[in-house]
Amino acid sequence: QVHLGESGGGSVQSGGSLRLSCAASGSTNSRYWMGWFRQAPGKEREGVAAVSRFGMITYAEAVKGRFTLRKDNAQNTLYLQMNSLKPEDTAMYYCAADPLGVGNGQALSPAEYKYWGQGTQVTVSS
Repeated sequence: QVHLGESGGGSVQSGGSLRLSCAASGSTNSRYWMGWFRQAPGKEREGVAAVSRFGMITYAEAVKGRFTLRKDNAQNTLYLQMNSLKPEDTAMYYCAADPLGVGNGQALSPAEYKYWGQGTQVTVSS
């Protein structure tokens, strides 16, 4: 069993920055796929950024150049640095992990991930 706990959300103005953290505990190891996802009210959950067990990072087009994912294997923690935030980034952000890996080209697909955190709210005002 894997437990994921997100933190770092909050309210910022457009153009601001936040850093999200996801602490993993339980049966985790560096070979897990991990990712950040978000869900805005009335919308489906979508992938933001993910890292494979080999360290390859995939970003959604909407956040490329603004968000940076980093995984600290020693601390079992996943980070998401979010810069130049926009109102459309407002959502609940979730951390997810999977021990088996995801299908080819499916790194940002929520259905591929087994374990989920409770989420942390990010609100960006214009």
